[in-house]
Amino acid sequence: MDGLAVAPAHVTEYPTDEELLEQVMRPYRSKNCVYLKDAVVGAADAGPDDRRLTASCEFEIPESCYIDDTGHFNSVEFNICYNQMAYYLMAKAVKENLVAPFSAWTLDDFWKRQLGDILITDFRSAFRAPLHGRHYRGELEIVEIVQWEGSDVRDPLVVVRTTCRYRDDHGGHAHGEISVAITNPPIPDGR
Repeated sequence: MDGLAVAPAHVTEYPTDEELLEQVMRPYRSKNCVYLKDAVVGAADAGPDDRRLTASCEFEIPESCYIDDTGHFNSVEFNICYNQMAYYLMAKAVKENLVAPFSAWTLDDFWKRQLGDILITDFRSAFRAPLHGRHYRGELEIVEIVQWEGSDVRDPLVVVRTTCRYRDDHGGHAHGEISVAITNPPIPDGR
């Protein structure tokens, strides 16, 4: 035997929750701003106290919500789609109690924080081959979640590091690394 075999992580999949998706997309001012159409969340047990969350998503942009058709997926659409994937993945993590700290939140906690308290702190993207913006797939993975308790000089904070990638059927490919900070996180029993 050449080495130790590693048992694959057990993955639980959660199909698109249409009602939750609709609620997550409510802040978008018009329907043509909602590009996320389908999102399957995966929760993989990678070891004790280590659960990886992913979202495998389908997107459609029949018409850009902000500019005439460029013919390709661009950085603004990358960011909009990232936000929609991230919001949905976090909301699903709250609803299904998938991973701390989200497992200690209620959906009301999430709705209160969705726009004002979830902030992109680091955004890196790369476009390797032009993506057709009409129909494509995206994947988001939460790589790390760090919680900082509050102190006399600093409020509590949750930092979520993620990776994402987009692909189409024509070889288009873009990927990125994004970190978000969640300010004002709910404190269990002191929401």
